[in-house]
Amino acid sequence: MLGESVAGMLQRPARSALTALGTVLGVGTFVAILGLTATTSSQIDERFNILTATEVDVEDIGIEQNEFVHLAFPHDSDARVERLPGVEHAGVYWTVDTRGTDATIRASPVGDASSGERADIVAASPGVIEAAVPHVAQGRVYDAYAERTAQPVVMIGAGMASRLGITTLETHPAIFIGDQPFTVVGIIDDVKRKADLLLSVVVPRSTAVKLWGEPGAGGAKMLVATKIGAAQQVAKVAPTALRPDHPEYFKAQPPPDPKTLRSHVTSDLQQLFLLLAAICLVIGAVGIANTTLVAVLERTGEIGLRRALGARGGHITLQFLAESGALGALGGLIGTSLGTLTVVGVAVARDWTPVVHPTTVAAAPVIGLVTGLVAGLYPAWRASRIQPAEALRR
Repeated sequence: MLGESVAGMLQRPARSALTALGTVLGVGTFVAILGLTATTSSQIDERFNILTATEVDVEDIGIEQNEFVHLAFPHDSDARVERLPGVEHAGVYWTVDTRGTDATIRASPVGDASSGERADIVAASPGVIEAAVPHVAQGRVYDAYAERTAQPVVMIGAGMASRLGITTLETHPAIFIGDQPFTVVGIIDDVKRKADLLLSVVVPRSTAVKLWGEPGAGGAKMLVATKIGAAQQVAKVAPTALRPDHPEYFKAQPPPDPKTLRSHVTSDLQQLFLLLAAICLVIGAVGIANTTLVAVLERTGEIGLRRALGARGGHITLQFLAESGALGALGGLIGTSLGTLTVVGVAVARDWTPVVHPTTVAAAPVIGLVTGLVAGLYPAWRASRIQPAEALRR
């Protein structure tokens, strides 16, 4: 039976190859999707561990607990939280409320408001700047001395500097927020956390309090950068470290669990792409069924001769099932190889570690075989129903 099946496929090798192509694509897509999903999942884990899993946000919700609390953060908030184990940097920040004041940003002391720039003014302690991990294109970040003495200094993003015509800090340029001059001490062009700092004018917290007053109720927040693995614990104890008398004045938001987040992302990717792989397999099955049915019609005389020589309907059924199953298994093997090579190629190009589960590689050819068998059921049944006399008459 196997010999006759192989001979039947080799009689028309081009058609057999095109018939198996659908299964090759379906199984190859199946293997590549599972492999690439597993490979990228490890990369997602690593990135969340480095960035998201090391960041804690603390909100001031004192106004919700006590209507007389205006600013719950104490003046030494940075030092209190930075003393906690696992904390690298911490700082308080808020967006300055400039309503009712001239907050136009200009590079010269003269000019109307329409000639200046508009941007958020962010009051931030030095700990916020360090936690954001900025890349300083020119100059430097302001330090604890500027915070302690309320120096009129600012840090701006590279885009804002370009719009204001500031190309170098060697000349000690100043900008004006309304009529108040500020010395530009640093230009940043990238940050790892709080990307909105690139679009804002950042001033020391004490300077903002001196010029514009304290933030509105609930407007202040704290950014905490932790070591890997410490964020959950820091989020639990930070409110108590800030205000042992009223920890309920703060709401600490720990980062999402990277494993849970990864599993959700992986599940979504697998469901989407496995659907595409299933569609490819269905297309392959339809191609095998169609080609096998055409082969049945073309080989009616051969089927009739076999029946006349004593072959039963079951023998004919098994022969055509063996042919379609062999085509499916062959397509599955080739698709498995191509899918694995695709995973390895993408991983090498992106400098990743390729991950392909052995169960996927083992199951893929079986899926191809099952696809071929299912696709050949109807044509094989059709062939077994052909009567010898009628077939020989054709």
